[in-house]
Amino acid sequence: MQDEEHARIHHHRHPEIITRLKRAEGHLRSTIDMVANVRSCLEIAQQLQAVEGAIANARKILIQEHIGHCLEEAAGNLPDEARGLLAEFKAMTKFL
Repeated sequence: MQDEEHARIHHHRHPEIITRLKRAEGHLRSTIDMVANVRSCLEIAQQLQAVEGAIANARKILIQEHIGHCLEEAAGNLPDEARGLLAEFKAMTKFL
């Protein structure tokens, strides 16, 4: 039940995630057209890299949002030492 309630919460970075996923969708549509029109393998590979990059960025934002909002909320009142570890964990998401 708690997961269902959580699923309905709209986080402040969701619009940014949607934008990145739409960007990936556009790149993917272009890639499909390029393959259908027999464009060069180099151009197709570059376009596929753009698709992967947009999806990776959306995933990174989602994970950062989850850690920053959901994990923090679930942790509640933690001792300073544990709160420091949580802050370090959040900082590590920059390297995803």
